[in-house]
Amino acid sequence: MTAFPIDLSPVIRMIDDQFYQLCQANPEIKFERSAQGELIIMAPTGGETGNCNIEIAIEIAADFVIWNRQTQPGKLFDSSTGFRLPNGADRSPDVAWVRQRCSTGLVVGSTGSTGRNSPSRAIG
Repeated sequence: MTAFPIDLSPVIRMIDDQFYQLCQANPEIKFERSAQGELIIMAPTGGETGNCNIEIAIEIAADFVIWNRQTQPGKLFDSSTGFRLPNGADRSPDVAWVRQRCSTGLVVGSTGSTGRNSPSRAIG
């Protein structure tokens, strides 16, 4: 997936609520944010890349799901879930796993906002 960073700092310093509102107002666009506050627009992949990616994602995600169901150490999240990383970036990995003891700080569900915790493990 190609990323297009946009430096908004000359115009605005986007706070968390503004970033969330932007994402909600444009659900068809995948936005991320760098640690420096750059808005990152993730372009869709082409057909060949998308097909290759889904094959890899299914294989990896299936292994994660089976392992997590058997051992129940945490929660899994898909690529639609945004996380605040330790460096301040807001990112949406392809697959994310959060330890059970860390998942209580997440803000997910009805609000749909970015999780406060970074994932314990992430792919993509």
